[in-house]
Amino acid sequence: MAHEHHHDHGHHHGPTVLTSINRALIIGAVLNSVYVAVEFIAGFYYNSLALTADAGHNLSDVASLLLSLLAFRLARVRNTTNFTYGYRKSTVLASLTNAIILSVTIGAIIWESIQRFRHPEPVPGVSVAWVAGFGILVNASSALLFFRDKEHDLNVKGAYLHLLADALVSLGVVVAGLLISYTGWVWLDPISGLVVAGVILGSTWRLLNDSLRLSLDGVPADIQLTDVLTDLRTINGVRDVHHVHVWAMSTTENALTAHLVLDPGLSDQQITALKHDARHRLEHRNISHATLETEVVAETDCEAENC
Repeated sequence: MAHEHHHDHGHHHGPTVLTSINRALIIGAVLNSVYVAVEFIAGFYYNSLALTADAGHNLSDVASLLLSLLAFRLARVRNTTNFTYGYRKSTVLASLTNAIILSVTIGAIIWESIQRFRHPEPVPGVSVAWVAGFGILVNASSALLFFRDKEHDLNVKGAYLHLLADALVSLGVVVAGLLISYTGWVWLDPISGLVVAGVILGSTWRLLNDSLRLSLDGVPADIQLTDVLTDLRTINGVRDVHHVHVWAMSTTENALTAHLVLDPGLSDQQITALKHDARHRLEHRNISHATLETEVVAETDCEAENC
């Protein structure tokens, strides 16, 4: 019985990509921090729930960017005897924390919107529109920083989606502000707050679901286990595959362990070539760490739950 532990880093972020992501996170955090301060002050000054709700949303994005930055730094820390995977999992925990923060923000905005419906207050629509218009520029430019790498990492994708949603929300606040100015319908302000909450909910649900899945070592959403098994079983010399486990080491790196049941009579050279083929196929399915165990006779009497 042979064991192989393969740790190929071909699909990891290279130094240039990591530098780009870190720079984007820092710039995005600074830009949004400045805008959050401006929007909070303007929201209280003009008594606008739409602005203060949007500022709360942007504040959660600043926290998200800072947590992601911290996670990326921790993920680059070398492995230790106590943490043999290093701190890669911190990226998953950061993603989950981001989703929880956004969920709390949703509840606060909805509560305040309901209170405003009961006690409507006058709002200077034009001033609200100007502040929100500035937010469109800040959020859209920040989102563009993450566009190139958004499909390669869950935290980067979360930052991109949140900032893009913020830009759209700011556009909605601009429209609401102008309508309030021309019609005097102050109830549009809490309506805008509820719209903000709805947008946050839409962008947060997928992030929360994916983060919980990865935190519980579930199969990452972008990997179809049945396809992985089918692919491995079509390798020449592989009779069957079992004891398969797939999980995320971080938001960018996935791992797999599996037993490959081989045809009898294969030479060492054939087994080596077979494993190389298996690793190559797994890499193309975004599984960069594979631990493969080979055996010749199938365990036909196996009764284990994960057999």
